[in-house]
Amino acid sequence: MSQTSSQRRRFLKRAGAGAVGAGAAAFPAISTAQTVTMRFQSTWPAKDIFHEFALDFAKKVNDMAGNRLRIDVLPAGAVVPAFQLLDAVGKGTLDGGHGVVAYWYGKNPAVALWGSGPAFGMDPNMVLSWHYYGGGKELLDEIYKSLNLDVQSFLYGPMPTQPLGWFKKPVARVEELKGLKFRTVGLAVDVFTEMGLAVNPLPGGEIVPALDRGLIDAAEFNNASSDRALGFPDVAKNCMLQSFHQCSEQFEVLFNKTKYDSLPAELKAVIDYAVQAASADMSWKAIDRYSKDYFEMQEKDGVKFYKTPDPILRAQLAAWDKVTSRKAAENPMFKRVMDSMRAFAQRCGRWQNDTMVDYKMAYNHYFSGKR
Repeated sequence: MSQTSSQRRRFLKRAGAGAVGAGAAAFPAISTAQTVTMRFQSTWPAKDIFHEFALDFAKKVNDMAGNRLRIDVLPAGAVVPAFQLLDAVGKGTLDGGHGVVAYWYGKNPAVALWGSGPAFGMDPNMVLSWHYYGGGKELLDEIYKSLNLDVQSFLYGPMPTQPLGWFKKPVARVEELKGLKFRTVGLAVDVFTEMGLAVNPLPGGEIVPALDRGLIDAAEFNNASSDRALGFPDVAKNCMLQSFHQCSEQFEVLFNKTKYDSLPAELKAVIDYAVQAASADMSWKAIDRYSKDYFEMQEKDGVKFYKTPDPILRAQLAAWDKVTSRKAAENPMFKRVMDSMRAFAQRCGRWQNDTMVDYKMAYNHYFSGKR
């Protein structure tokens, strides 16, 4: 080989090495840090669509975080009973969880305002708007801090209006409710107690067995898909639709705050955006799945659905006013949350009621008499 050829090869070799170095400087190296794994538990049985929603949220985080963060979700009871989730996350027994704020009613009744009651006429999406833009989040964080709970809370997933519940026979009058042994949770316990029912706040997985054994006479849980999966049509054939007891609820994703705070900013951002994405996706999936199960319960399971009579709905509102007046008088935080919600609802509710068209009019125009 000539000297000129040898010199040329040495030059190209040096140039190539320089190019690699320049490329390394231009593009950041892919992180090889060990994956942070978080063990979550939901408050839902594995067969419930709510547990599926929890898995959906975790998948969004896992997909966006790559190999840097992984959330594994277990069903209710895998580590602790459903109603003990908040304490387990706060203590670090679990890294996080998926549930609803109303389940923590026993800690401070004010937390149930995020899920129970008529919310001054706000729909569930408006309640989330109040939470994130009207001061609700700050109030909830303050409540958790006052309870010495080391948790980071994210609310998401506007739930459609929940049925009044499942009954052995349809209910036509307010008087027919009195004395019934009934399952519900949160502030709805106080509302139905005010209306004369004997209330038992059972976790989701225990409701149908209790109905089947006659330990309760009637019960509500949440929606057509959950109710069908839990087996309600096997023990009752009458479901009363529409109610103010839980018409504006949402889900909660909880993290142990110490574990959450240890994450780098970019992974916290992944969680934040996963919450937002899961909120939209959950509401879209719910429309599809709930409507399918609603029709299949009628066509395959022999379930009959009835609209809750207006006198019962008005009695709920009257009972709600009495319950919340008492709670606000004895609990300053309860009053602060109520006042914040009321101010937001008065402005935003009027805007929505003034601007939203009557979709039922259009539906009836195309489908009335064809269902």
